Amino acid sequence: MGDPIEMETLLREAKERHNEIPATLKEDIVLEHTPLIRYIVNRIAVRLPSHIDLDDLHNTGVIGLMDAIEKYDPEKNCKFKTYAEFRIKGAILDQLRSLDWVPRSVRQKGRKLEKAYGEVEQRLGRSANEEEVADSLGLELDKFHTLINQVRGISLVNLEEIRGTNSDGDRSGTFADIIEDVHSENPFASLKLMETKHVISDTIGSLPEKERLVISLYYYEDLNMKEIGNILGITESRVCQIHTKAVMRLRSKLKGMVDR
Repeated sequence: MGDPIEMETLLREAKERHNEIPATLKEDIVLEHTPLIRYIVNRIAVRLPSHIDLDDLHNTGVIGLMDAIEKYDPEKNCKFKTYAEFRIKGAILDQLRSLDWVPRSVRQKGRKLEKAYGEVEQRLGRSANEEEVADSLGLELDKFHTLINQVRGISLVNLEEIRGTNSDGDRSGTFADIIEDVHSENPFASLKLMETKHVISDTIGSLPEKERLVISLYYYEDLNMKEIGNILGITESRVCQIHTKAVMRLRSKLKGMVDR
């Protein structure tokens, strides 16, 4: 395997001069980025049911990488690794959605739970605790925890769903439509991005301490659920519950912002 920077240089040259990539270079790029595919699959796998075949997801990731090699445009002034990561994740999530690995009943429960969090927190003007949300759903606390465990598989955030719908009720494009064009300036997009960051930051800041800590350790420190459980002195299952609740709050806030 070669140096990643040297590989990107060779890929750029092949695209710019011949618009064709030698088979040996493709193979080297795939080998070099295999750890990246494995990392992405493992991060996604944390939130998937045990019956999902990770080897299949890895193979799908390789297909996404091959697609990135073919479609990479050096003129976009974007690093290949960044573009490849986007295509790999997209391919894997598309594969999962096509499998319909989450039953419709579970998705309904997830929407119900998400709506409950939004309504309770809007009414109280602060983050709701477990007891308050459980009470709004008419559930005992142990039943509420069971519900949390049931919907944890759908805590993967679909960015295209978050974008919402237009006035006709149709999906307003895809997330790919709002990827930055480095050759142009869009003040509205910059303002919207800044607003989104503030909403996410404020929402994370308003989370209960344990939820905020789990989000920080998972997304910023790159720890897995088991490692977080060891740090906090709680079970891995409990960490998953806390993570799911935090994601539900974030989804509710983001959707509320898009619908305004």
